Amino acid sequence: MTAKKYDQVAYNRKSDEKRGVKLCSYKFKLETIAKLEELAAEKGMSKTALLEALIWREAGEQAVLQTAVAE
Repeated sequence: MTAKKYDQVAYNRKSDEKRGVKLCSYKFKLETIAKLEELAAEKGMSKTALLEALIWREAGEQAVLQTAVAE
């Protein structure tokens, strides 16, 4: 059982590297999380895509998102 779990971890690591992504977590106030969920739903975006767009906009650069945005 341990070997299979290790194989999945290795597979996920390789997949993340290939896609150029890395897990990153933060602790937000509950109100902030609620607002993030609300805005993401309003815009039809994932929470990750919304955060990426806001960060790049704040940096004054156009976001190059590979995440599909629902229209």
